[in-house]
Amino acid sequence: MNETVLTAALADVAGPRPRRYTVPVKVGTVEVGGGAPIVVQSMTNTDTADIAATVGQVAALARAGSELVRITVDRDEAAAAVPHIRERLDILGIDVPLVGDFHYIGHKLLTDHPACAEALAKYRINPGNVGFKDKKDRQFGQIVELAIKHGKAVRIGANWGSLDQELLTALMDENASSPQPLDARAVMREAMVQSALLSAQRAEEIGLAKDRIILSAKVSGVQDLIAVYRTLAERGDYAIHLGLTEAGMGSKGLVASSAALGILLQEGIGDTVRFSLTPEPGGDRTLEVKAAQELLQTMGFRAFVPLVAACPGCGRTTSTVFQELARDIQNWISSSMPDWKTRYPGVEMLNVAVMGCIVNGPGESKHADIGISLPGTGEVPTAPVFVDGKKVATLRGAGIAAEFKDMVSAYIERRYGVCADAAE
Repeated sequence: MNETVLTAALADVAGPRPRRYTVPVKVGTVEVGGGAPIVVQSMTNTDTADIAATVGQVAALARAGSELVRITVDRDEAAAAVPHIRERLDILGIDVPLVGDFHYIGHKLLTDHPACAEALAKYRINPGNVGFKDKKDRQFGQIVELAIKHGKAVRIGANWGSLDQELLTALMDENASSPQPLDARAVMREAMVQSALLSAQRAEEIGLAKDRIILSAKVSGVQDLIAVYRTLAERGDYAIHLGLTEAGMGSKGLVASSAALGILLQEGIGDTVRFSLTPEPGGDRTLEVKAAQELLQTMGFRAFVPLVAACPGCGRTTSTVFQELARDIQNWISSSMPDWKTRYPGVEMLNVAVMGCIVNGPGESKHADIGISLPGTGEVPTAPVFVDGKKVATLRGAGIAAEFKDMVSAYIERRYGVCADAAE
């Protein structure tokens, strides 16, 4: 490979492709698409009719960083609760926009409960179950008209598990008579794309502006999801919501979602994201928010919290000191961020390194804003600290962890505090 080709190849992988242009959509106070930062969203798993439980979970998700929160609106009791949920959140000072998730009877619930229709910032419609046969167009149109009346955005979300069967059957029949038929999964992917785009076209014909429409086409297979969203992005400029549906539990859900969404984001596709993770029984729902944030920050699209680089440990680092310090620093940062966001603007850009031995420790610490290289097995029990690439101190003894945390606090105050801003 000659130098010119090598330089071009390296440049091609140096960063993500430019974001594909999509029409900007306003969802409450949040802008989606049109070059706005990629938005993190999540969904509650409470019974929406339980106002206190739903308010508590929405608040937790919002405080964790969810910029949109979707709630289930599946019956009259849930619809009646929505305006009270919005009111209580406003009293708490939590202005996160609420998205109503409607299936089967959304048209009726929004009509019968105008306060619900007004309290929501966006309606989520599934074209696969908004209505069936002759009722489909009428009920879809009714929801769209209500969105127009109340000035709300709409997400038209096709889903692999509830695909429009009439459309799928028609495409399957057409494919069967083709001289070169595609495999069934390819036809299903095409049905997903068409379901979303045809529904969006119908919404526009009814009168919903393009800057009120967001599309999604969720499947549970990584390769299928990538193929569907690539096609969806190629055929239109609607704002796009990304998510691997039914991603699963634990590491499986995290890895699958990261793999699928990471590839699409790298290609410039996607304006909002959600990790559809199955929580452990009684588990923390905010994990899906943190996972989405970490993906976006790791890939360089957003910055939410200071990053802590730490080595994985090996036979040179049998001491647990660096592991404990890395954990303590990470937990301390997470718990401090709600306060730091107001006191230290820009602190989310901070990079901290906690390393375990002299192999990569000093070098990694120099690359961080502030870093420490703890002694490994058999090394001299000293820990050099680097600030902005320069060695500023050497810590020794049992108080290394506490001293380093004090140095991080001082660095944050000096660099991001009000006095630092005034000095600039």
